[in-house]
Amino acid sequence: MEKILLVQGANMSFLGRREPELYGRTTAAELDAMLLAHAKANKYQLDIFYSNIEGEAINRLYRAVDEGVQGLVMNPAGFNHAGYALRDCVRALPFPYVEIHMTNIEKREIHSVLTSVAVGAVFGFGVHSYLLGLDAMLGLLRK
Repeated sequence: MEKILLVQGANMSFLGRREPELYGRTTAAELDAMLLAHAKANKYQLDIFYSNIEGEAINRLYRAVDEGVQGLVMNPAGFNHAGYALRDCVRALPFPYVEIHMTNIEKREIHSVLTSVAVGAVFGFGVHSYLLGLDAMLGLLRK
């Protein structure tokens, strides 16, 4: 069974309440339930980690290596802008990384410093960006 880590970056724990005109009204708990149901239906293990602190996210990623995680899906969110330490950590990981964003960050003229180390990115589809990103990761792991 594949083991995927989903990291939710800065501000994502406030999903559903923070700028609903951009991110919708789905709460973090509702999103988690949807994604865990997707994992169950598609027979893979999903661990979801939220952090507003870049160093905590880095520590979680290094721990994932020792836990046998096979793929990383991440919405860097607030880490987009200056997450160079996080980017360097992701670059060192022995497993693939798929970046996701709920909004079209290109349309919003937001540059993510982490995209350069991703296998690919999915953005602009709201909460469905997560499902698409997880499906992409499963495709990578199961080929």
